[in-house]
Amino acid sequence: MARDLPFPLVLFALSLLPAFRGNGTQLGDLPARPYDALAVAAIALQCFPLVVRRRLPAVCVVLVAVGLSIDQLRGYHTFAGPALPIALISAAAHLERHRRTLIVLLSAGYAALAVALGRLGSDGVEVYVVFYLALAGAWGIGAWLRSTRAAEAERRRHIAEATRAAERTRIARELHDVVTHHVTAMVVQAEAARYLTAAPDRLDEVLGSVTDTGRRAIADLRHLLDLLDPDADAGERTRSAGELHTLVDQTRRAGQPVEFAEEGDPASPDGRAGAVAYRVVQEALTNALKYAHGSRTTVDVRYGEKEIEVEVGNDGSGSRAGSPGGSGRGLDGLRERVTALGGEFRADRRPDGGFVVRARIPAGDAP
Repeated sequence: MARDLPFPLVLFALSLLPAFRGNGTQLGDLPARPYDALAVAAIALQCFPLVVRRRLPAVCVVLVAVGLSIDQLRGYHTFAGPALPIALISAAAHLERHRRTLIVLLSAGYAALAVALGRLGSDGVEVYVVFYLALAGAWGIGAWLRSTRAAEAERRRHIAEATRAAERTRIARELHDVVTHHVTAMVVQAEAARYLTAAPDRLDEVLGSVTDTGRRAIADLRHLLDLLDPDADAGERTRSAGELHTLVDQTRRAGQPVEFAEEGDPASPDGRAGAVAYRVVQEALTNALKYAHGSRTTVDVRYGEKEIEVEVGNDGSGSRAGSPGGSGRGLDGLRERVTALGGEFRADRRPDGGFVVRARIPAGDAP
């Protein structure tokens, strides 16, 4: 209302100035009449309802139409005539209900005004038709503004839904990466512990590894939940390619023979590329534990100035006994992550029955 107040005040003041008297909207050819108290009331009735043109658009346009009718029937021809098109634009743009009813009511009132002016000696039907079409054009402008605003609101809603869906997908991937790897390692280690009752030292080592893996899973899950909590004061912690040694050691303790080789400087790639490289190795080692437990597994990571190349493969000689099944979601998630950075991802079976995962991940200034 405060935003809409200045224009009615200016229009009201201009309408009272002698220079603008008799130079306003005129329907028909009724002679001009000097201003009196009713003229001031008609001007006020046309101007000040514009203050509520957004909050009460129907009330606004009806009051302005009544003021204009008094203006024309009395022959004041005030400068406040433009208030009606503005009120119509606002009504078409902001009125939520009974839009057709208001159109019928205003059209009937306009027809009654034309008849009354004709009886007072005003002629020229074409003037009323042209003025009615001009008012219809004002209503059309308001309807266009309304449809544009609705389309923008719908676009924003779709963007918000897409953002929420992307966030849910990201959370699902993070949970998959954290839970699947750690739980798989724990299941495999626990299964191996069943056969080590005759070797207490080895059994104690395996159970200790299970405990460490469980603690690491709890820590990662707690950090993920902290990131999801807007009130939590948790710094961003992103897995990087430089932490692959810890990941490989954990997989070895789960009973998977892993040969690890690195080339280049792990600190050179940017954070996103390093994090994706870590997730590629993590998912590939998790699948090796699930489907080829005990098979010879190789991890080769090459760090370049422009990209990171990752290759993880196994010979398929192991067993999947005691390992939990998978949903296939992990490899699909990796492919989306790598391609989102403009890289390439492949996961193929080897002729010897093994499996290999290859990824090329752009880093630094790479496109």
